[in-house]
Amino acid sequence: MSQRHSKVEGKKLTSFPVGGLTIEKLWKLFSKGEASILEVNLNYLEKANQLNDTLNAFITIFPEEEIRKQVKTAEEMYRRGEATPLTGVPISVKDNINVKGFPTTCASKILENYISPYDATVVKKLREAGAVIIGKTNLDEFAMGSSTENSAFGPAKNPFDLSRVPGGSSGGSAVSVAADISVASLGSDTGGSIRLPAAFCGVYGLKPTYGLVSRYGLVAFASSLDQIGPIAKTPRDLSLLLDVISGFDPMDSTSWKGELKTWEIKPSDLGSMRIAFLRDIDDGLDEDVKKAYQSFLSYLEREGAELVESEISSLKYSIPVYYLIACSEASSNLARYDGVRYGRREMAEDYRSMVALTRGRGFGNEVKRRIMLGTFALSAGYFEEYYLKAQKIRTLIKEELKLIFKVADVLLIPTSPTTAFKLGEKINDPLKMYLSDIFTTFVNLAGVPALSFPVGLDSNGLPIGLQLIGPHFSEGKLLSLAQTITSFVGNKKGV
Repeated sequence: MSQRHSKVEGKKLTSFPVGGLTIEKLWKLFSKGEASILEVNLNYLEKANQLNDTLNAFITIFPEEEIRKQVKTAEEMYRRGEATPLTGVPISVKDNINVKGFPTTCASKILENYISPYDATVVKKLREAGAVIIGKTNLDEFAMGSSTENSAFGPAKNPFDLSRVPGGSSGGSAVSVAADISVASLGSDTGGSIRLPAAFCGVYGLKPTYGLVSRYGLVAFASSLDQIGPIAKTPRDLSLLLDVISGFDPMDSTSWKGELKTWEIKPSDLGSMRIAFLRDIDDGLDEDVKKAYQSFLSYLEREGAELVESEISSLKYSIPVYYLIACSEASSNLARYDGVRYGRREMAEDYRSMVALTRGRGFGNEVKRRIMLGTFALSAGYFEEYYLKAQKIRTLIKEELKLIFKVADVLLIPTSPTTAFKLGEKINDPLKMYLSDIFTTFVNLAGVPALSFPVGLDSNGLPIGLQLIGPHFSEGKLLSLAQTITSFVGNKKGV
């Protein structure tokens, strides 16, 4: 059925540059008959199998038989004149998104033998567009983490430095794109889980407006925060993926019911842009990240953009607010894993003992920690003191962002205060790990879109990411601006 942690003895590469084919390039090659869909996909499959023991990007790599089946469908779409830009393109999918007939483990022992009986809506849309799904990528267990170190199948490795984390929780998805073992990928973002690994791995990642992309078939972590989004090598590829996966879905009660858009990238005139930046955040940044941020602001100013100094006074509360709300929702969502209906079951003399053993052996430490925190926040006597207050501050964050977007088109801030840190450096210090999300969580609390893009390398040769944040449903503006500034992004040799 599947291959996990595929090993190829004696094959270990030392560098993984971000490059190779894009969706846009493959669309042109396939349309002109200048490349074989089967050959391209088998090459990517072979590379995924060769490098997975080194990078651990995939939990499940699909067998060749499955790839050939999908390729046949793509070839038929071209013959019938029904091809789309995604037809025949090898895509990876985060392993908390259901793909029918294959494992959906959420990188947890409690679901290690679970086979999905249906496709998530985004997967169904990928199939209808003719994309070839080559495997399911590694993540922090149930998407709870910032480094992919909380995976029950071992951590993914950063392709720029194998001793460092790729970010999380969608670390495997970002690694698969950065190492060119998939052309693009789908991840999920609850508090920065697409943007942080995109920044750490030097690729582009988009967290769409809440409700723009259906969550049906995404295993829930925190339902009011979770959002599926694309990771790719270029803004245009993000746009092409978003075209396919966005839109109303009756299977998702929070799905956006507005008119379906095509997220076409249009030239942006930087001279007419008003770009907000936050005062007083430099002190919390690594020196290289601070230099990159200031350098990019200077570039925008030289290009004629109007810089608007802004403030989110409630930003300092975003981490505790996010973790109170996210953990509260997680404690409710994960209550279904009791050993009765699906997933792992530990045998015991009575129901209570069975549930305790199943969860005790099935969940990892970080998941247990967050369930306990969330259950405490929702308990009698503490609900108003913690959860209700957190929701009030969440509203305040939304209102402060609205004020910024009245005077500016977008907000520009770093994606993370640091570049990729060492494996094991923060895993035993949860508070230090949580601070990696200081610039990402408030975006999910507000439900607005954000796009992380690379701006160069730090003194250790590690990617630095900044992010563009806009008002609801401004994805087109973010993508267009990201495409316009690729000339600056193209400076890969430093800040």
